Amino acid sequence: MKLPLYQVDAFTDKVFGGNPAAVCPLKEWLSNEKLQKIALENNLSETAFFVPQKVGYHLRWFTPAAEVDLCGHATLASAHILYEHLGYEEDKVTFQSRSGILTVTRSDQGLTMDLPSWEYEEVAPEDKKKIEQVLGLPTFSVLKGKSVWVAVLDSAEKVKSIKPDTIKILSLKDVIGLVVTAPGTEGVDFVSRFFAPQVGIDEDPVTGATHCLLAPYWGKIQDKTELSARQLSARGGSLLCNLAKEKRVEITGTAVTYLEGSINV
Repeated sequence: MKLPLYQVDAFTDKVFGGNPAAVCPLKEWLSNEKLQKIALENNLSETAFFVPQKVGYHLRWFTPAAEVDLCGHATLASAHILYEHLGYEEDKVTFQSRSGILTVTRSDQGLTMDLPSWEYEEVAPEDKKKIEQVLGLPTFSVLKGKSVWVAVLDSAEKVKSIKPDTIKILSLKDVIGLVVTAPGTEGVDFVSRFFAPQVGIDEDPVTGATHCLLAPYWGKIQDKTELSARQLSARGGSLLCNLAKEKRVEITGTAVTYLEGSINV
């Protein structure tokens, strides 16, 4: 069986930047085992698969190791492929997913995803100490979301220079990874990095989903509803975040196609 496959760099306006995602449009679903094998073979942080429905598309995301509940950059990449390569003409595309209905709207700024806001809480002192031991440095505070720990540091430089111990991060149970964040510099409201060895990703270059927690947190701290963000991985990427009503976060970015071809499965 031959299937189309695209590779897209998301949250960037040039190739070799942002976060690469594979996008595999399907006419009907393959087995979960085959979807996982394709994602492992692609060996990118995420592979997105989508199938047409009566209204919009059913969208799923796989890391090389597991299916996940939400992936921002691969959602952005999927909408980019629909608009740029598959002839989709409406201004808004609707995806059904494990995180409910998601939409992506095209505008002059780029592609804007409407995603759920993630709740979080500040942790007890003993848990804060545990995360500080994992990182090997003190934190300003530590947050816990449904699926991630978040270490808040006091400077962007500390976020950029951190060299995490993957084995120690793996010791954190019942999460998909650890976010490190701090106030931004030079016109950026906040910065972050994301380490997720639990799902086969030592460091994710640019992570839309974690901004579903980071944007509400920094919006509250900085008393803003519109924030600019930068993920300080080696590839780097930029995001615009808007705190919408009804516990939603709108995240805007751009994407470029790196590769288009086919796979034999």
